[in-house]
Order: sequence, then C-alpha cells, then structure tokens
Amino acid sequence: MKDQMQDKSRQAKEKAQEKAGQARQKAGQQGRQGRPGQPQRGTQNHRDIEDTPQQVQDRFDQDYDA
Repeated sequence: MKDQMQDKSRQAKEKAQEKAGQARQKAGQQGRQGRPGQPQRGTQNHRDIEDTPQQVQDRFDQDYDA
C-alpha cells in the first residue's frame, strides 16, 4: 500500500516536471520569434540618431509649445 502511494507520488512529480519543461520550451520558442508589431530587442529609432541638433530642438519646441 505504501509502495503504491509512493509510486503514484513519484509519477505525479515526474509528470509535473515534464509539463514544466514543455512550457519552458514553448516560452523560449515564442521569445526567439518575437511578437508581430513589436520591434526586435536592440533596435533603435534611427530618426533620433540621424537628426541634426536643430531638428531635435525644433521637435522639442513643437512638443512643449516653446
């Protein structure tokens, strides 16, 4: 009787660990693919990099009604 309970407990634990491993794999695959409509990590808005200081100041003035 005791052996049966231990065996069931061990099986339940193994099944839970297997499910957790599958969930981790699935989450990892989704993370590598990225989500549609969102920029990939590490990308930057190049408009800010290529703007001249005057363009940046003009945009700042427009945003803050200076």
